[in-house]
Amino acid sequence: MSGYAISKWDDPKKIYSQLANLTSQPIYSVSDEELDRILKHFDEKCAKSKEITAEAKKFIPGGVQHNLAFNYPFPICMTKADGAYLYDIDGNKYIDFLQAGGPTILGSNYKPVRDKVIELLKECGPVTGLFHEAELLLAEEINKHMPNVEMFRMLGSGTESVMAAIRVARNATKAKRIIKVGGAYHGWSDQMVYGLKIPGSRQFLESHGIPRSCYGTTDEVRPNDLNMLEKMLRRNMLRGGTAAVIVEPVGPESGTRPISKDYNSEVRKLCNKYGALFIFDEVVTGFRVGLGGAQGYFNVVPDLTIFGKVIAGGYPSAGGVGGKKEFVSGMAAGVGTMMKRAYVGGTLAANPLSSYAGYCAIQEIERTDACVKAGQAGDRLTAGLQQLVEKYALPFVVYNQGSIVHLECSGAMSFDFSSMSVLGSIVPLLKAKGEMLRRKVAMEEMGAAYMAHGIVTLAGSRLYTSLADTDEVIDEALNRFEDVFKTVTVCKRNLDK
Repeated sequence: MSGYAISKWDDPKKIYSQLANLTSQPIYSVSDEELDRILKHFDEKCAKSKEITAEAKKFIPGGVQHNLAFNYPFPICMTKADGAYLYDIDGNKYIDFLQAGGPTILGSNYKPVRDKVIELLKECGPVTGLFHEAELLLAEEINKHMPNVEMFRMLGSGTESVMAAIRVARNATKAKRIIKVGGAYHGWSDQMVYGLKIPGSRQFLESHGIPRSCYGTTDEVRPNDLNMLEKMLRRNMLRGGTAAVIVEPVGPESGTRPISKDYNSEVRKLCNKYGALFIFDEVVTGFRVGLGGAQGYFNVVPDLTIFGKVIAGGYPSAGGVGGKKEFVSGMAAGVGTMMKRAYVGGTLAANPLSSYAGYCAIQEIERTDACVKAGQAGDRLTAGLQQLVEKYALPFVVYNQGSIVHLECSGAMSFDFSSMSVLGSIVPLLKAKGEMLRRKVAMEEMGAAYMAHGIVTLAGSRLYTSLADTDEVIDEALNRFEDVFKTVTVCKRNLDK
């Protein structure tokens, strides 16, 4: 489809078959000798990172603030970002396929946006607590490319935006229940920490510190299963109805569990049939899949759209809810009225810095055709990785949705318990937990191997390409991946940690 990053849509059945084959085999990782070399590299070449993050553990839980930074064997302290590259405190240079978790489609610290932000800071500063023209400019720019987003309310994060969208949906439908897809991530609010990473896991893996009542109105369905979704919608009719169905439009965990290309359009029909709002979580896909987002690519009209970091071009305080005017206008702003509105707040939401950065970034994405070019880089990287996997006879699975590239080396997130009842899933889930954790350790080791060879990934299993990834950058990355792959073998060391 013209103007979008995704040049082809892979058959999810084929990918699931490959993932099942991966998890049925022994765990593969770098050899013992290579792991020793990698650990020595970090001790010798990343000594300042090791020292500063060890000190940070005295004052910061875990030593870092974000899940993306928990790298094995210790976090790396970055000091410079420039396009396709990151530089650490020890002076090491890395190819950046993390791209801040996905939002910097233009590449890190993109100069044309940075220069405009600096001018705004000189004139206005980052926040005033009052209205700034950039709020309007951003909302109009989003609507220009996503006409289904008739109104837009900026917030501070994707998590806040999901919370707001759910509140709006409940207010609009007068129903309480929310249906999410197993394995999907929609922020860390109490009601959404349910069925994370592993479908069918419900509250059994991640819901620590959350009273059971908090997810009492959250339902989970199997990825890519329309029959299960309709059964849940029908069942909920007897329990007061469903307020909303929320999806990641390319599949849970940014497409880690892919879906059929017609899945979203069929979910739209089911939502219409049962009176539920349809929420697209475009925290990753919005302005990465294309200027029209995943909703443009799939030609589906959601009722509400969630935005995240990309909405400020990678600058801080970034998130928001957009959608049909009849729903989005139901969010309270300022002094309450006698109308029943969904209360939404945020002291730093839509601050001048973030709003203007987002406006400028989207304009630059359009000017440079960044989504398409990043998608072409993703295609080139995927094809090269697939050739290397075949060359070294590895069971790894490689596929992409444009600039979102998946490199599954261990299958740590490929388990699925969503076919079982709530009670029936507990025992097999607990039995499988040890194997999942061992495969997670192998995934972390592979991530460390890539990092030691100058490649930054998301947990060693996902890579985001950007406008900055030229053919030369991709080819150099493939050379480094080959240096890692040639050391991979069946892992015989103890991975229990």
